Amino acid sequence: MKRLKDIGEDALIERLVKGFSREGLVAGPGDDCAVVDPGRGALRLLKTDAIVEKVHFLSDAVPTQVGWKAAARVLSDFAAMGGRPEYLMVTVALPSTTTVVWAEGLYRGIRRCLEAHGGILAGGETTSVPEGSPAVISVSGEGSVARGKWVSRSGGKPGDVIAVTGRLGGSIRGKHLRFTPRLEEGRQLAEQGASAMMDLSDGLAKDLPRLAKASGCGFALDEAAVPRNRGCGIEDAIGDGEDYELLVTVPARRWRKLVAAWPTAFAPLTAIGELTEGGGELVGGWEHFRGGAR
Repeated sequence: MKRLKDIGEDALIERLVKGFSREGLVAGPGDDCAVVDPGRGALRLLKTDAIVEKVHFLSDAVPTQVGWKAAARVLSDFAAMGGRPEYLMVTVALPSTTTVVWAEGLYRGIRRCLEAHGGILAGGETTSVPEGSPAVISVSGEGSVARGKWVSRSGGKPGDVIAVTGRLGGSIRGKHLRFTPRLEEGRQLAEQGASAMMDLSDGLAKDLPRLAKASGCGFALDEAAVPRNRGCGIEDAIGDGEDYELLVTVPARRWRKLVAAWPTAFAPLTAIGELTEGGGELVGGWEHFRGGAR
C-alpha cells in the first residue's frame, strides 16, 4: 500500500481534488489562490495556509515572528495573483501548556503584518492539541484583484523571460520568519503584463518546474544570473525553500519597458532565464511528505 511519502505533495493533491466540481471557479486547485467571479466588481481571491511547529518554525522561535509568518504566507499568495488582501480568519491549535504570553505574541505578530501590508482579522477558531503535539496555526484569507489583471501560473509562453524579485537562498537563517510579502511588486507585474506568476515557497528547484508545467512549457535557467543572498551558493539559491519572492514570466517584448518602469523602492527584479518549448530539470527544493531543504 502506497504511503504519502511514496508519492509526494503534488501527486497527492492531484488525487485528492480529482472529481470535484469547479463550477463558478475562474481558477481552482493548482494555483496560488482560488479565483471566484461574483458576477460584478473585482474578482475574489481565496486562500488558506498553515504552519506547523518543527516544520515551518522551531519551538524556540519568537512568537511575534511566527505570527508574522503565518499571515504573510497568505499575503504572499495574494501577491502572486496580483491581488490585495482583505479579510483573514485564523485558527490556532495549541497544547494547553502553551503560555498566554506566547499566544498573545503570536497574534501581535499577525497584527503587525496586517497593519504593514493590509487586511483585517475577521475571526477564527482556537482549539487544543494533545500534549506533545506540535502547534498548528492556519490562516485563511479573502482578497480581490481587478478583472483582467489577475495572473495565474499557467499563462506563460515559450520565449517569455523568467524573472525573480529580491534575492534567493539562506532563508533558514531567519528570513523565513520575517520576509516581506511582495504585494506592491505583484500588482505592478500584473499591471505591466506578466504572463505567469507564483511565490517561491518551496524553492526555485520545485517551483520553476511547477510554473513551467502549468504553462505547458519547459525552461532554460541561467544559473549565473540567479540573485543570491550573501553567503549563499547557487545550490542554496535554487534548492532552499521559503524565500517568498515572486517568480514571474514576462513576454520578451514587454521586458525592457517593465524594467525601465520598475520603482527603485521595490525589491530588485532580475531575469534568470526563459520559458522554452520543452526541457529543463532542477534538483532540490522542499516537498511535503518527502522532505528536502527547508
